[in-house]
Amino acid sequence: MPSTVAILGASADRAKFGNKAVRAYLAQGYQVFPIHPKAQAIEGQQAYRSILEVPADRLDRASLYLPPQIGLQVIEEIARKPVREVWLNPGAESPALIARARELGLNVVVGCSIVDIGVNPGDL
Repeated sequence: MPSTVAILGASADRAKFGNKAVRAYLAQGYQVFPIHPKAQAIEGQQAYRSILEVPADRLDRASLYLPPQIGLQVIEEIARKPVREVWLNPGAESPALIARARELGLNVVVGCSIVDIGVNPGDL
């Protein structure tokens, strides 16, 4: 079974990292769940308004491409979905968000999740 990832802040704009992440994870064989409040689909994948709508029982990763203040608004929902790792990508992290995620018992990783899976974002 492929690894699963929710991309919070997924975008239809191919220049944005929220789109590059969807493409990078798809290319690496992940089952990708784009999270966007209004999009129907991103890169051919059904989009979900919230991580709580994702049909997977658990997720290997949640990767955030949201401003920290928006991340603080959705971190509670992330904590309600079984997620092995929560990645805060560059620009999505803040001391307050990291602290709140840890308070909720989440396994937080601060770094570029695209690079972590072996893809150079500049190649996308």
